[in-house]
Amino acid sequence: MDYEFSLGWLFGGLVIAAVGALIVIFYRPIAENLVNGVSSYDKVKLFGVITIIVGLICTANLHTFILGLLVKLLFNR
Repeated sequence: MDYEFSLGWLFGGLVIAAVGALIVIFYRPIAENLVNGVSSYDKVKLFGVITIIVGLICTANLHTFILGLLVKLLFNR
């Protein structure tokens, strides 16, 4: 599989990473209003960091490569 740069995934990945950054910045109100409060502060921050990582992977257009590797591992194709 060849690597192919995509301008659409560049901007889409940046949007995903920005949403993750906003989750990390505003984790307290999100945790208090949407989850169980103080006990889930770290969970909300972890979700934000994971979202940032996924956004950066999509920005570099590596998500298709990673998903292709997983499919090959699971289905031996």
